[in-house]
Amino acid sequence: MSRAVVRTGRFNLRLWQISLFLLLGGLWQLAASDPQLAFFLGEPLQVLGRIWSWFAPWSLESSAFFPQGLAGNADIYRHLGTTLLETLLAFGIGTVLGLVFGLWLALNRQMSALLEPYIKAANAMPRVILAPIFAMWFGLGIWSKVALAVTLVFFIVFFNVYQGVREVSPVVLANARMLGASRQQLLRTVYLPSATAWVFSSLHTAVGLAFVGAVVGEYLGSARGVGYLIQQAEGTFDVNTVFAGIVVLTICALLLDGLVGWFERRLMTWQPRQGETEKL
Repeated sequence: MSRAVVRTGRFNLRLWQISLFLLLGGLWQLAASDPQLAFFLGEPLQVLGRIWSWFAPWSLESSAFFPQGLAGNADIYRHLGTTLLETLLAFGIGTVLGLVFGLWLALNRQMSALLEPYIKAANAMPRVILAPIFAMWFGLGIWSKVALAVTLVFFIVFFNVYQGVREVSPVVLANARMLGASRQQLLRTVYLPSATAWVFSSLHTAVGLAFVGAVVGEYLGSARGVGYLIQQAEGTFDVNTVFAGIVVLTICALLLDGLVGWFERRLMTWQPRQGETEKL
């Protein structure tokens, strides 16, 4: 399959995706023409106007089409910066801990068997209920939100790394040992490459979970952050600001997920790309 055909197919796909987005937005705006439905669903144009008023470099307070939200032009950067800092810290800490403990337990069968019931119990526990405990331990600052988000990120990374290492082919291990590979060489050339695909698969999921932990923590007790803005808007029945906060968080999550995808493409160059696979 030629590259021109592949590019044309991708362009058509993007065109259909944009068309679907516009269609859904039009249906939403049409439904919001009913005042009763608008109270619960919000209005897309008002949501976009709220976001514009947050990030526009000039004041739009006098505009009826773009009403000023709970956060002004300066405040939104402070709230968003807090949420992003909590998310990035939780994502980094949770990923490192998940990698380390996943590799350790996957390579240590006895310790894995000993801790298996406790790990399953910790994973089965609804970890959102830990938010009040973390607030008592770490206060209402960023670290209680980071701790909650870390518990969400850790387990998804841990189990994927653990499964990726355990899924290594026994034939490959036997051949590597026959060639005289040491434990360190097995870890570097067999176990880690096998777990890499599982790790990046978990990281794409962990991005959203890191935001969930940070926002839920802010929602339950905080003085700043996008979760705090959403909680304040909900208290005043301002559904447009609620949706505006959700849209901003979604865009940030997509950008972080795109960054993870960029690292994945750079580190996993040995994997065939979609175009190459179709050509084969």
